[in-house]
Amino acid sequence: MNHIAAIQKALPDAGLDGVLLTCRANRFYAVDFDSTGTDGACLITPDHAWYWTDSRYIEAAGKRITGADVGLTDRAHPYKELFAQVIRDHKIEKLGIDEEAMTLADHDRYAEALPCVLTGASAMMNRLRAVKDEEEVARMMRAQRIAEQAWVELHNDIRPGVTEKFLAARLIFLMLAGGAENVSFDPIVVSGPNGSMPHGVPSEKPLQDGEFVTFDFGALYQGYCSDMTRTVAIGHATDEMQHSYQAVLDAQLAAIGAFKAGTPGCDVHNAAVAVLEERGLAQYFTHGLGHSVGIEIHEAPNANPNNEKPLPEGAVVTAEPGIYIPGAYGIRIEDMVLVRKDGCANLTLAPKQLEIL
Repeated sequence: MNHIAAIQKALPDAGLDGVLLTCRANRFYAVDFDSTGTDGACLITPDHAWYWTDSRYIEAAGKRITGADVGLTDRAHPYKELFAQVIRDHKIEKLGIDEEAMTLADHDRYAEALPCVLTGASAMMNRLRAVKDEEEVARMMRAQRIAEQAWVELHNDIRPGVTEKFLAARLIFLMLAGGAENVSFDPIVVSGPNGSMPHGVPSEKPLQDGEFVTFDFGALYQGYCSDMTRTVAIGHATDEMQHSYQAVLDAQLAAIGAFKAGTPGCDVHNAAVAVLEERGLAQYFTHGLGHSVGIEIHEAPNANPNNEKPLPEGAVVTAEPGIYIPGAYGIRIEDMVLVRKDGCANLTLAPKQLEIL
């Protein structure tokens, strides 16, 4: 799988003679090869593609990459000279770059060395990556199944006295043992009052009876991420806790029901807000409803109050409303959905009725 042809097809509408991809995610999208983010560059024109990397990855790149000429960069053949040669040979006048990821130092170095005009191409790449093809969705679904199996197995360890940090480490182990090539991000495990921090860091705090615990985690499979969140109660849950949990679940279900290709991201977000407003909890919902997922854990487009643009068919977006009450607890429930013409398909199968463990 690669997306060289899709990028080539997009170049004319973007007004580009070629595009230079230097950030890890865009390079991987183009050629389906990952040099662990430390080295590599891909240059694509309407009729050709090149990928360069150093001696650490050149053998693997040659075996993996199809549809692009694979070349070596070293001290005698630095990137800027390799780029410049292609630009001259193919008479490239306007070259796109992934400016959202490129450092100012790299931009200035290439602007001085390359015989062409550099212009931003991140918007083009974001549009392409927003719409997942069948293979991308299949990889994300496999990543999600790995994460869900880890979640099932983790239930054996969730009990009073076990620390947040232990459970986070256990999640990592279970996902890797279950077939993940990595985690898609460091797991979030926060309990009791720590749960009011949406992206809190797992601590040495032990779980206690009567607390909520939130688990936010994901697996990486063949370069693609999954993302899910579940919140459970330890020992028992008060009526107030149960009502709050049900409010978040109802808000999530309302948002999932609002997903549809062509619907603005803000409308999906507002569907969740409306439910929480009815329950008197909207003031505790402090972030956007969701973000796209793919090669990176946070991609565009988003389902948040600021995104008035329509969501495209084929986007994979999270639905993760939450409430965060300082000094008390937090609750978040997150699924990934595939946006379709007639609604969406939920890629997450894990149960989400309140569990009291």
